Amino acid sequence: MSKGLDSLEAFKSTLGENHPPKDWPEPLRALWYAAKGDWESSHDIAQEIHSSLGSWIHAYLHRMEGDKWNAGYWYDRASKPFPECSLEEELWLLVKANL
Repeated sequence: MSKGLDSLEAFKSTLGENHPPKDWPEPLRALWYAAKGDWESSHDIAQEIHSSLGSWIHAYLHRMEGDKWNAGYWYDRASKPFPECSLEEELWLLVKANL
């Protein structure tokens, strides 16, 4: 569980702020920007997370932008199937995976 964050509701409660908490790990910060609709900031962080989780976030972001081919590449790198759920559902799955 991340410092100062114990639930999806706690994550959602921060979305009214201008910036994510500085003590959050990079994956949660990337997801926070994605939840705010700031694709560029989220992508800038995600592309520097060199793990399967980073690849999953990266895949989600390319799915969000509508680039199915690029998203598929990153889902493959994350060892995840291309999701059938909504973008919003996947975002919350990603957040929960980081708590």
